[in-house]
Amino acid sequence: MTTTTAEPETGSVRRGSGRDVQGSGRLAGLLLSPTLLVLALVVGYPIIKALHDSLYQRSQGLDAQGFVVQGDRFVGLKNYLDIFSGDSSSMFWNAFWNTTFFTVTTVVIETVLGVTMALVMHQAFRGRGLVRASILVPWAIPTVVSGLLWRWIFQADGVANALIGTQVLWTTEGFHAKVAVIIADTWKTAPFVGLLVLAGLQTIPRDVYEAARVDGAGAQQQFWRITLPMVKPVLLIAVLFRLLDVLRMFDLPYVLIGERKQSVETLTMLALDEANNLRYGPAAAYATILFVYVALVAYAFVKLLGTDVIGQMRQQGKATSKRKKNTAPVRQEVTA
Repeated sequence: MTTTTAEPETGSVRRGSGRDVQGSGRLAGLLLSPTLLVLALVVGYPIIKALHDSLYQRSQGLDAQGFVVQGDRFVGLKNYLDIFSGDSSSMFWNAFWNTTFFTVTTVVIETVLGVTMALVMHQAFRGRGLVRASILVPWAIPTVVSGLLWRWIFQADGVANALIGTQVLWTTEGFHAKVAVIIADTWKTAPFVGLLVLAGLQTIPRDVYEAARVDGAGAQQQFWRITLPMVKPVLLIAVLFRLLDVLRMFDLPYVLIGERKQSVETLTMLALDEANNLRYGPAAAYATILFVYVALVAYAFVKLLGTDVIGQMRQQGKATSKRKKNTAPVRQEVTA
C-alpha cells in the first residue's frame, strides 16, 4: 500500500483567502459607515470647531469711518499663553488642581466602596434583592437632583450639621465645600463601580473557591489570590469610566456649591464662565486643554495598567492570520 501526497495549490488558496478578506473588510466598512458618520458629526466636528475657535478672539474696534466693528480676530496661541502664564493663569491652575484632586480622591474612595458593595451583594442571604435595589438607587437619580438633595442636607440647619452637632457652612468657600462634593459624588457613583464588579464576581466559578478552601486558603487569601485578579479587567474598566467622568465634573459642584466658588471650581465650570462672558476664544481653549488632559489620562491608564484591549485583539488577529497562511490543505491518495 502506497500513500502519495499532492502538493497544495498555495497560489489559489492565497488568492481565495485574499478575496474573502477584502470582501469582509468592505462589508464591515459598509456596516460601520453610518456609525462612523454619526461619530464624525457629534464628536469630530465639535473638536475641530473648538480648536478653530481657540485660535480666535472676539474684538471690538473702529473702522476708518469711525463706526464700531465687531468680529473675531485671529490671535494664534495667545489664548493658550494667557491661560498658562497670563492674568487668568491663577484661575486655570486653581481649577486644574481642583479637577485633579476630585478625580484622585473620589475614584479611590468609590473603588474601595464599590468593591465592598459588590462583595456584599454577591453573598447569598435573605433580602439580597432589596439590598441590591437600595444600593443601586443613588446611581439611578439624575446628578442635578442628587445635587439639590445634598444641598438641602448640607444647609446650615440641615441633617449634616444636626448629625455632627456643629454649624458648618458647607456651601461656602473652604475645604469643607470640597468634602461636601466628594461625599455627594461618592454616594451617587460608588454603586456604579459596585454594579460592574458584581457582574465580574458572578462569572467566577464556585469550584475555584472550593478548591482554595480545600487547600487551606482563608478568606483574605481567596480575595487577594482569586477574587481580585479575576475581576481585575472589569474593575479597571469601571475605574477608567469613573476617571473620564470625574475629569469632566460640572453639574454636581455647580448645583451643590454654586458657580464662581474657587474651592470647587473645575475646568468645565471655568470654561462655562468664560463662554457666559462672551469670551468664546478662551472658553474654547479651556475646553481643548481639558480634552487633551482627559486623552492623556486615558492613554496612560490603558498603557500602565495593561487594559489595551485593542492591542490584544490586533495581536490575536495577526496570530490567526499567520496560522492560516502556514496551514495548507493536504490531499492524500491511497492505492493498493
